[in-house]
Amino acid sequence: MNKNDLKYQKYVELLTKELVPAMGCTEPISLAYAAATAKAVLNEEVIKVKALVSGNIVKNVKSVVVPNTDGCRGIPSAIAAGIVAGNPEKKLEVISEVSKEEIEKIKEFVKTTPIEIIRVDDNHVFDIQLYLYSKNHTSYIRIVDSHTNIVQIKLDDKDIKLIKSNYSCVSKPINDEEFSNFIKNITIEEIYDFATTCDIFDVKETLDRQINYNMAIAEEGLKNNYGANIGKTLLQTYGDGVFTKVKAYAAAGSDARMNGCDKPVIINSGSGNQGMTASIPVIVYAKEENKTEEELYRALLISNLSTIHIKTGIGKLSAYCGAVAAGCGSGAGICYLSGGNLKAICHTLVNAIAITSGIVCDGAKASCAAKIASSVDAGLLGYFMYKNGNQFRDGDGIVKKGVENTINNVSKLASIGMCETDKEIIKIMLEK
Repeated sequence: MNKNDLKYQKYVELLTKELVPAMGCTEPISLAYAAATAKAVLNEEVIKVKALVSGNIVKNVKSVVVPNTDGCRGIPSAIAAGIVAGNPEKKLEVISEVSKEEIEKIKEFVKTTPIEIIRVDDNHVFDIQLYLYSKNHTSYIRIVDSHTNIVQIKLDDKDIKLIKSNYSCVSKPINDEEFSNFIKNITIEEIYDFATTCDIFDVKETLDRQINYNMAIAEEGLKNNYGANIGKTLLQTYGDGVFTKVKAYAAAGSDARMNGCDKPVIINSGSGNQGMTASIPVIVYAKEENKTEEELYRALLISNLSTIHIKTGIGKLSAYCGAVAAGCGSGAGICYLSGGNLKAICHTLVNAIAITSGIVCDGAKASCAAKIASSVDAGLLGYFMYKNGNQFRDGDGIVKKGVENTINNVSKLASIGMCETDKEIIKIMLEK
């Protein structure tokens, strides 16, 4: 692909926009970001909060630990953290700097301040609306469709455009029409073309940050005790061979992230778990197999972009576990590192999709790490099937002839077919 082509530049832009840092699970962090922004607009003591949130926000915030809160969980804690200690200019790292005194204030805020939570069912799977009340004023903020996509801010009945001269509250949506059309028309063939021909200098900074951040939290997850310790369990049970390591390190990153670790990760398609699943197995495999730095970069491009491509039709949040898409992506990246060409990568993806597309998302929590391990394993199996002359064929369940047709079926399954599943999952999770 010619680097002077508009499409080449769009790929670089896509990676820059999608592979960004976030601390903690992105849904509670998005709530904290909304709360911090609304508090900056209000600029007075908050005496009451009303939160209107979609079911998937409830699902993904209910059980996960909010970082830098000393183990607090849930929507009230995420909102309180943003109000008490949030810096909205840091966006998805909004509560990365919280003092011990502020942690105690967060806990006190949850205990003493009325926080009304209302679940809303509208056309947005991702929807956060917050009202912050002081004695004199009310601020309002709405984030829709993606984690920092602020569509409206008000102080009383007046629309607000700016908090500070250098900080715009109402952010430009990442998916403007032109860019959205570009993303929708991506193909695996085009991804392979870009990944194997691009000037590494154009993506090096973005990928270096992903390597450094995501490996740091994976190592933290293996070093200390977090959640169900899935990463440690894998190594203790199955040994430290390369194909166990690629699963264990990815799972360990999720162990840490889902259970309060304050280290940031580089996300993919709005999710830290997806960002780790798409990158850590590829990084570990490249290191264990002594691959070159350039080979690693190109494999990460294949993995990250394949994950984005599969997730585009699924949507940011659904009943379909996003780690599945990222596990497919990491399998494609490892396929490339093992000498696989475009045909091998396409078959790896189809095989992997057929294996684990039944995993449901029942919210962010400790078990995400185990789902990541299973998804990475499916990516590996998908590659080894092809390597040994085996494959799933057209008509085998959701598999259709051609990788794009199979990906399209996954989009339908997740975004249309699993809507009722999603509702039932949320209903089960909210039962007393």
